[in-house]
Amino acid sequence: MAPPLLAPPAPPAPPAPKDRRVLRAVLRWTAAVVVCAAVGASAAYGITRMERTDVPGLATESDGRWDYPALTKPPLPSGSPEPFAEANKAGAHHADLRALVLPAPVGAAEDKALRGSDGWLATKDFLAAYEAEEREEFRQQLTDDGLRHIAARGWTTEDGTHTRIYLLHFDTAAVVDEAFSTDIAPYGSPGLLLRGAGSSVFDEDFPEQARVDDVQRSVYTESKPYGAEHVRQAYLAAGDVLAVIIQSRKGTAKAVPFQQTVTLQSQLLG
Repeated sequence: MAPPLLAPPAPPAPPAPKDRRVLRAVLRWTAAVVVCAAVGASAAYGITRMERTDVPGLATESDGRWDYPALTKPPLPSGSPEPFAEANKAGAHHADLRALVLPAPVGAAEDKALRGSDGWLATKDFLAAYEAEEREEFRQQLTDDGLRHIAARGWTTEDGTHTRIYLLHFDTAAVVDEAFSTDIAPYGSPGLLLRGAGSSVFDEDFPEQARVDDVQRSVYTESKPYGAEHVRQAYLAAGDVLAVIIQSRKGTAKAVPFQQTVTLQSQLLG
């Protein structure tokens, strides 16, 4: 059994930039205490959150974190290792990817369209999140890299923050690592233009304390002046899964819920 889990974006970037910088050391942030809960005979783990005063950088009761439901990892097929177990050299996720997408927080209105068909989102619907000029080249890259499935979920909270999470499953971790570090999520600015995001830069204010082992992360925030909405985005490379997390809100997309969402999704994939 794996150890318990921890609970609880410069100038405009041109489309498809040719100069890709190799990913620098990605900062990580540890945000919560763990409670391991056995669920029947499965290998699922419960995730709970620390008291706010115990979380680095989030010290008050009014820090703005969302109330997520208790999280559990889905059971693994019999005999299958955890994604980063020593026996799993490929970093393969054997659990159902649809069950690894972070659920909506309490009180949020879920975007049912992102659930797709039978829980799998069509590639064209994922690509619709990007500017039109990016889509064909990105679609071809995903095809060439052996994209298998996309699981997704989205929701809107009472303050108008819209969250979208996409988990892209590939054949190998090597493909994800290469795409993440050279094409999709280089340091400085994202490699692809999100629709409505304008110019985005690396989010230097994302807390450095959190570390989710084995999960690479690049986070970005839209540069001022914002467009119709302020957009934050994150890319995670976790073995054979590439996660894309997008939060947007009219005015300013708050930092704390974004940090919380990125960290929890990282832990579910770790």
